[in-house]
Amino acid sequence: MANPYFSLSEKVFDVTERYPALIDLLADNGFEPLRSDTLRKTLGKTISLESALRSRHFDPALFEQRMVDVIEQDSSALLKALSPEAIGRSENAGIRISGILPCPIRVQLVEHLQRWIDEHQLSVDCNLQAASMGVEHLRHEIAAAENAGDLSDLYLSAGFSVFFDRSIMGRFTDAGVFTDLTGYERLNRDFDNDRIDFKDPLHRFSIIGAVPAVFMVNEDQLAGRPRPERWSDLLRPEFENSLALPVRDLDLFNAVLLGIAAAYGEDGVRRLGRALHSDMHPAQMIQSGNRRQNGPAVTVMPYFFTQMAKESGPMKTVWPKDGAIASPIFLLTKVASGDRIQPLVDFLTSEATGRIFCAGGKFPTTNPGIDNGLSADQTFLWPGWDYLHAHDIGAVLAHAERIFAEAEHAEKGDSLS
Repeated sequence: MANPYFSLSEKVFDVTERYPALIDLLADNGFEPLRSDTLRKTLGKTISLESALRSRHFDPALFEQRMVDVIEQDSSALLKALSPEAIGRSENAGIRISGILPCPIRVQLVEHLQRWIDEHQLSVDCNLQAASMGVEHLRHEIAAAENAGDLSDLYLSAGFSVFFDRSIMGRFTDAGVFTDLTGYERLNRDFDNDRIDFKDPLHRFSIIGAVPAVFMVNEDQLAGRPRPERWSDLLRPEFENSLALPVRDLDLFNAVLLGIAAAYGEDGVRRLGRALHSDMHPAQMIQSGNRRQNGPAVTVMPYFFTQMAKESGPMKTVWPKDGAIASPIFLLTKVASGDRIQPLVDFLTSEATGRIFCAGGKFPTTNPGIDNGLSADQTFLWPGWDYLHAHDIGAVLAHAERIFAEAEHAEKGDSLS
């Protein structure tokens, strides 16, 4: 499905002229001449994006997703993508939707949603931003709400930090404002088995998919160390200053931080901080893996980005034996809006929507009728509902972030002052 920004058949110059932020991305991934305006205007006018990417042995369709991610970090592009013409926003909308979506599937899902809105002739105020923009706009919206009437009818978003912060969304979830409207008796077997259960026993939250965090191991950088196979392996002393983490991908980083805190406590978080080497974007880590000296031995990244690695290169995907840490994609639906939003909930939890999540995006769905294409040993790790409901996750994350930062700076000999 085409993205709304560019075509792979366009010339490199035309696309980079329109979206200058792509210049650094392309230059960092082997197209260094593009940093020169002169060469970009000459060479860039002679070759299409697709041809350029294939010349460097990139999969154009996969790299396209990374380009969309970069573009959507630009506010002007984001405003264009979220205009009333783009996704049916209306000041007098009957249904209000807010949230953030993983960048690799956002365009497809928004287009899918727009067709459904048009087909059903609904008035929808839809504010679904890219995960790369962060969660602050969502946090501010919910924090500013004085009562349930100020909230959107439906929230769709990855991340723990807002929905499980008792001072923000907790005011409303504890008061029974939201309920599970999915109608699922059982979830997909990948998330409903003897190891994991994504179905909220309190029926406040629904989960429709997940972003799995896995390892990408650079075998050239292991230097005799055994390949890590579990999260506990990354916490061993020999992996200090050897790990790349998605620190700038706040939702996934928080999921990793929370997963380590729940499983290994403060000491685990401290060891994770000592392990940090860099916070490059996963796509940058993969493409620099062949040439980067003294780089990280292991990169924690979304499963989606592992598809960009060359099979013949040193970067090898490892799905942890104790499970990929899952960053759930939550769906919150208001009790008071139930009749109006039930058709939309049914659409978002349908097999058609589930296939968007689990196909090219590699974000497995909880829809029980979908085969996520995962093997029996590709399991998941997460804190679990008992932990989430028993703790103020906002406070847990804030504390873990302080411990992580202190350990990171102590390892590098820096000062936080």
